[in-house]
Amino acid sequence: MSSAAADAASTSKSSPFFRSRLGSALALMPLGVWTVVHLWNNLSAFRGGKQWQAAVTEHSHGAAELVGSFIVFAPLLIHTFWGFSRMRKTKMNVGRYGFFANYKFLLQRLSALGVLGFLGAHVWKAKLEPRIMHGHAETFADISKQMHHHLPTLLVYLLGTLGVAYHLANGIHTFTMSWGLVSSRRALKQMEIVAYIAFIILLAMSWGTIYALWRAGA
Repeated sequence: MSSAAADAASTSKSSPFFRSRLGSALALMPLGVWTVVHLWNNLSAFRGGKQWQAAVTEHSHGAAELVGSFIVFAPLLIHTFWGFSRMRKTKMNVGRYGFFANYKFLLQRLSALGVLGFLGAHVWKAKLEPRIMHGHAETFADISKQMHHHLPTLLVYLLGTLGVAYHLANGIHTFTMSWGLVSSRRALKQMEIVAYIAFIILLAMSWGTIYALWRAGA
């Protein structure tokens, strides 16, 4: 085999590994970091509508909003396509092997589909619809009223943020494995505990914000 052919074969074999690392990395940085910052900003709902709108919907310049959207949506699209590719190539074996890791694997795939649907609904209702239909960003009065008086909206946000918290927390665990940051059984167990803690924190931030909005909507 020639040197060029050998290099091509090596690249072909390493390509899925590279894509796996890239897809995993994009889920954590910048998507994971942005999610935590976004949840933190939304907690300003406890301080009232003016503070929430200043932290969440107001931007110093239109260009800043455009750049921020690109930083989020470009990696999200790449991660989504990578995720669908993995789903197509991997097979579930929960029915034959009832190990806890297999159930986590299944839940990660199911939560990915749920999160994708939730993000589509969230982007439309919170970002696009107010600007297209009303010519302004979403207001605190609108979102809090929806949370308190429209049960489907409340349920979608509760379940959607539950999926986001699980998918991101479990993604931290798989990220450390795919990048070879942890390999021993003890280290993997410790990272699993870290993932549980991250899940609890993310869910508390999410549902805390939903509660603050629901309470304000009364």
